[in-house]
Amino acid sequence: METRRTRFTTLTAALAITALVVTACSGSTATNSPSASTNTPIAAANTPSAAPIATPTATPIDGTGKTLTVLISADGKYGAQQQQWFKDVSAAFQKQTGATVVFQTFASGSEELTKIQTSVVAGQGPDIYVVGTTFTPTAYSTGAFVSLTPDNWNQVGGKDKFVQADLGISGPSATDQVGIPYTSGPFVMAYNTDLLAKAGIATPATTWDGLAAQAKQLTGNGVYGMAIGYKDGFDPWKFIWAMSRQAGNPIIAGKVAKVDDPTTLKAYQTYFGWLTTDHVVDPASVGWNDGQALAAFASGKAAFFPMSTTSNIPTLKTSAVKDTYKFALMPVVPPGATTLPADGVGATSILAGNNIVVAKYSKNQDLAFALVKYLTDDSNQQVLFNTFGTMPVNQTTFKAVTTSNPALGPILDSAASSVATPFSGAWADTQLALMNVVVQTIPDLSAGSVSDSKLQSLLTAAQKTAQASLDKAP
Repeated sequence: METRRTRFTTLTAALAITALVVTACSGSTATNSPSASTNTPIAAANTPSAAPIATPTATPIDGTGKTLTVLISADGKYGAQQQQWFKDVSAAFQKQTGATVVFQTFASGSEELTKIQTSVVAGQGPDIYVVGTTFTPTAYSTGAFVSLTPDNWNQVGGKDKFVQADLGISGPSATDQVGIPYTSGPFVMAYNTDLLAKAGIATPATTWDGLAAQAKQLTGNGVYGMAIGYKDGFDPWKFIWAMSRQAGNPIIAGKVAKVDDPTTLKAYQTYFGWLTTDHVVDPASVGWNDGQALAAFASGKAAFFPMSTTSNIPTLKTSAVKDTYKFALMPVVPPGATTLPADGVGATSILAGNNIVVAKYSKNQDLAFALVKYLTDDSNQQVLFNTFGTMPVNQTTFKAVTTSNPALGPILDSAASSVATPFSGAWADTQLALMNVVVQTIPDLSAGSVSDSKLQSLLTAAQKTAQASLDKAP
């Protein structure tokens, strides 16, 4: 215990400011959630769910009198459906094992980080954490979660059960992993086919400069070229990372941070310029989160909605654009270029989604892995896709979903072209530093412009934060 606590205490200092990053990779599901966390004890559902969940059929484990606690982000888009899903899953698992399951939700990254810090130091807390893929390296670095053995993988159905690409950020190597894939969410760009056709645009651009030009052409008469949520707590840094990576800058190279690289400055200038110089986004977007940007696109008020995922499908398929939206890959050529540079990486998306990690201090690890197996089995993965739009990580479900939904083709292409963020204990601080540049720029955006000198000073500060975290990372 002392070794584990010492290691965690060392990391706590480095991670204390990572308040926004815990679920950053999985989108803004917590953005519209209540600020208070909730505890949902297991009870049989009294109302019908969107899709029935089958009772697990794995070899029963006797969990009578035991309680499992799961920490997961509150879903700001589909809150009522999530509460029903809690009840359905809980009732099914209780029928199988006799165990009581309690779901705890968090509405911000700071809530989850505080919970992790408190639980690990105290040696008690949730048995299972559902964390964003980009937070998995930080979870790994604490040493507080189970390093998965072959027996552990067998407990959840074996590694072959999963889409192999989704294992890409489960740990630093194929034999040293803590994260079990739970949901996948490659990022793509939604676009309004009707608006593009009326403007004579055949297909979305494949370069960021080309996209800006198309967006200008599509802006007017109450419609904007793009829907962007500048105040979202999760997505802005992903634009910056993608453009930087495409330009040849990985942000972290070994033990060296490259946040203040000219490619990253150019990325911020481009991202902010859509509002301040190109005027292709609604001025109100300075205060928007991802859900509000989605609402603008869904109402037909924007032609493009970049950094979109399949989780938006349940909203879009009942919206004003239900018959006129499609997905396309996001641009892979960085700002200022017409082709991908020799050292650039054509990343269409981060390796996005959620992983499940099991706490080492849990006294019910076998029961926890039984629940993880159920959550990643076909029946539940089908429900997650149908209800929340999240892509399955179970190979059987994945094949069924993609075969019956040909419109998901761009999603599959993006998954194949996704690139993992650095597997570093310092990535959380680095990611927050990238986000903080946007947060600190909101007043300037509201005033209509962001000076290059202001941007450079913010990047200099972010560079110091990232490098200091790298210097301390284990």
